[in-house]
Amino acid sequence: MRKILAAVLIGASALAGAGAVAAQTGPLRIEIDQGVIEPLPYAVPDFVPETPSAAEHAAQIARVVAADLSGTGLFREVPASAHISKVTGFDDAVKYADWKAVNAQALITGAVSVTGNRLTVRFRGYDVFAEKELESALQFSGTTGGWRRMAHKVADAIYSEITGESGYFDSRVVYVSESGPKNDRRKRLAIMDYDGANVQYLTNSASLVLAPRFSPTGDRVLYTSYESGFPQIHVLDVGQVQRKILSSGDGIMSFAPRFAPDGRTVVYSQTQGGNTDLFSMDIGTGGKTRLTSAPSIETAPSFSPDGSQVVFESDRSGSQQLYVMPASGGEARRISFGQGRYGTPVWSPRGDMIAFTKQNKGRFHIGVMRTDGSEERLLTASFLDEGPTWAPNGRVIMFTRESQGSTGRALLYSVDITGRNLKPVRTPDGASDPAWSPLQQ
Repeated sequence: MRKILAAVLIGASALAGAGAVAAQTGPLRIEIDQGVIEPLPYAVPDFVPETPSAAEHAAQIARVVAADLSGTGLFREVPASAHISKVTGFDDAVKYADWKAVNAQALITGAVSVTGNRLTVRFRGYDVFAEKELESALQFSGTTGGWRRMAHKVADAIYSEITGESGYFDSRVVYVSESGPKNDRRKRLAIMDYDGANVQYLTNSASLVLAPRFSPTGDRVLYTSYESGFPQIHVLDVGQVQRKILSSGDGIMSFAPRFAPDGRTVVYSQTQGGNTDLFSMDIGTGGKTRLTSAPSIETAPSFSPDGSQVVFESDRSGSQQLYVMPASGGEARRISFGQGRYGTPVWSPRGDMIAFTKQNKGRFHIGVMRTDGSEERLLTASFLDEGPTWAPNGRVIMFTRESQGSTGRALLYSVDITGRNLKPVRTPDGASDPAWSPLQQ
């Protein structure tokens, strides 16, 4: 897709109207890691139905595209009630003056056709004030049952075009669904679209499950189950909903698993003889390698994207802190030095930052830091925030927020790396321990 661009904004001095946009002399981008950004106003009229049975999907797809873009906090939709022009044909000439009049700086149009069970979406994006097309005419095709995925793909394409970053809307999240009172909480694995739609349950609630983690290709999930009475690692094929135990030995507790980037190796914690250390396991052969050997508790490992390093939490210094070591084991270096305790580190898929949970002065925070521990920044604060997971583009984090008291419940929230777009993620029941998939293939 072309990277032409476009009328965009940077910082709090963002463009407020037509005059400001016209004053721009070169292409700009939305810088996602900047502090305060004035959302980019855009319009997305209902897509044009090109067959009689496409009307409902045409409207639905436009609404999902708008929800995706506006949900980032980087875009602001100009409501349909303000539109002057009506888009009645995919190849109609754009009346730029009408869209300028309502200060829509970007315009997205599309068309949908349905033949039998086959649905096709075509779309275009426009830079209104430059009066030029952002996109070549693109299209996606699939079954009618996959219309939401096609909407997410359209939004990913527009988002990528305007921000210069890869999208994250066509992705899924696996998490622990929670129901029942706090003192008798029932937990089972569930999977959903990134925005909370299309929830499916992967396990029943007969036994406790924890810490699901996607494989690099998104087709398998690691998790910890107490089905046998003590923690064991399971790997589940998401498509077939088939699972097997990754045995670490009789009577040995194993937990906190995470895939290596090659998808063939797992790093995890193992407790034996009252001590907890990190191990890696070849999934194919079951062969194990000890990575740490210390009297302290070592857990919550996470690989760097290139697979060369592992970040983990340890209390070897007397309090819970973050450490980085070679993926094959060896000397670890401490990277967290602020006040409080640090845990659940997760390496960004971009490789540039590590997200973590921090507890300090009775409050919990989700934060990020550079991989050497510098530039620590706290994004949230609450009674209990924990368990961050990265979106595929490394620009948004999802986590668990639990409310206080006997009736408190766990819910999922997301926040971007500036900390400015904090919002809940809708789920049918309580939810915790999310893990974000890579973009779907």
